[in-house]
Amino acid sequence: MTDEAADKAVDNCLFCKIVRKEIPADVIYEDDTVIAFRDITPQAPVHVLVVPRTHVSTVNDLEDPALAGYLIMTAKKLANELGIDESGYRLVMNCNEQGGQTVFHIHLHLLGGQQLGHLI
Repeated sequence: MTDEAADKAVDNCLFCKIVRKEIPADVIYEDDTVIAFRDITPQAPVHVLVVPRTHVSTVNDLEDPALAGYLIMTAKKLANELGIDESGYRLVMNCNEQGGQTVFHIHLHLLGGQQLGHLI
């Protein structure tokens, strides 16, 4: 991808627009690295997206293991703050279309607040 194409992808990215505060979101946490907000189509009573401020399109493009760890540790912290850490929760990252990814800016789903079915 050219630099110009990459810039255009970031300009048009839904989550980048949320990070830049161009689109409103129900933000529950933010720091210099991530922003976390409630999903607009929740699949569980608690459904939060943890999104890096830096644009990374897919998990395949992720090169920073510290960022991946930070997303998980932030989700763990939020699970505790939202009161679902003891009962249990699920963390999910989708990669590419066939993996269920619909917004091409990596994000970690934090789901909980009810009994979740087994996936595999």
